[in-house]
Amino acid sequence: MPSIGKPERGLEEVYRDDPERADALVWGRRGALKGAALASMGAALGAAIPFAGRLPGGLLPAALAQPAAPAAGGAQGGPRMIQLEGKAPLILQGERPLNAEAPETLLDDEITPAAKMFVRNNGQVPEAPSDPRAWKIRIDGEVNAPLELTQGELEGGRFPLVTRRLQLECGGNGRASFSPETRGNQWGNGAISCAEWTGVRLRDLLQAAGLKDSAKFTGHFGADPHLSGDPDRQAISRGMRIEKALDEDTLVAIRMNGQPIPLLHGAPVRLVTPGWPGSLSQKWLRRIWIRDRPHDGQGMGGTSYRVPVQPIVPGSRNDGRDFRDLESMPVRSVLTNLAHGTRLAAGTRQVDLRGHAWAGDRTVRAVHASVDFGATWQEMRVEQPANRHAWQRWSGQVALPSDGYFEVWYRATDSEGLMQPHLAANWNPQGYGGNPISRAAVLVG
Repeated sequence: MPSIGKPERGLEEVYRDDPERADALVWGRRGALKGAALASMGAALGAAIPFAGRLPGGLLPAALAQPAAPAAGGAQGGPRMIQLEGKAPLILQGERPLNAEAPETLLDDEITPAAKMFVRNNGQVPEAPSDPRAWKIRIDGEVNAPLELTQGELEGGRFPLVTRRLQLECGGNGRASFSPETRGNQWGNGAISCAEWTGVRLRDLLQAAGLKDSAKFTGHFGADPHLSGDPDRQAISRGMRIEKALDEDTLVAIRMNGQPIPLLHGAPVRLVTPGWPGSLSQKWLRRIWIRDRPHDGQGMGGTSYRVPVQPIVPGSRNDGRDFRDLESMPVRSVLTNLAHGTRLAAGTRQVDLRGHAWAGDRTVRAVHASVDFGATWQEMRVEQPANRHAWQRWSGQVALPSDGYFEVWYRATDSEGLMQPHLAANWNPQGYGGNPISRAAVLVG
């Protein structure tokens, strides 16, 4: 029988195709979970299921559907880990380009250390500059006076330096939640960070350059080489509406957590466009092109970082003609003090919960947790953000009636009342915006 933390991909596939039929085939379940079906599932999980009567039909227990969170050095049957220099162990998502996410329990810090920040690349990592202060960025296009500034000039006092805690999230965070599976790295919830960034407001630079009335959009260019090595191809070159470029929290950053930005995270100069897809936070920034129309660089148009305006059939082909750009990221939460697959001592009846939640350009109004498969929910405490675009700490306590198998479900609600859904909604070919309720399996005793 499968045990907690050892996923059976065959089970996932069967449940994905026809959940109710899977219940009957795997457990002999028809309707309420009881009798032989309950005994069979309990044996697979290695424990009694106190809230079995509330387990929705067609739902594969989280212990069998998700790899267990890695223990020190990685866990057999869990996700593949990578140890990069200066980094905590991360979940490897891809080697070419290099992409890795943080296990949720690494995200407990109020300010994300560089060692715990996810890694997202579209091309190769460039060579470190011999003189970071001489690194140049240029702002041109629909401006009256094009600017060229070195990193040294950015911190030299001409423009005020600001320091903000800002969320930075991959546009594909949560992609693994979509069914059927979509293209791209199958991110869980860990492609998120909230570091403290210091830099110049992009708004101040654009005002110095003098925006023309025709300035409607930006286009960003970095120094990262294309995977092919072709110097005429961009690894990624995206842009945003001028309104977001003028947001007071959109920074041309030169420091992260009070230190020079690590090379892997965009040194010596990068954009930080908080609350929107991380692909707009161009690393190794070289140029910002102000345009009179939407940018058409690598990673723009079609289905790239775009979602349907009207729902489409999951799994269907689509050229993205009727899609819109993914802008403000959806509400999401992580549980940082209790790993999926945790075993607690026999007799544990109270469990403390703690995590973070965020909602793109919005704030988080509430976080709720459930230990009875979503039948009832308990409201958690939610702290105010340190500043706009910073994530918010949530915490609370739940009660367990006995030993056995439990799932901690957790969900956030944003300031406009939008709540994390039970399943990833608005399926799209590249898996953007998936933010369903998360589940962490726990064994007591």
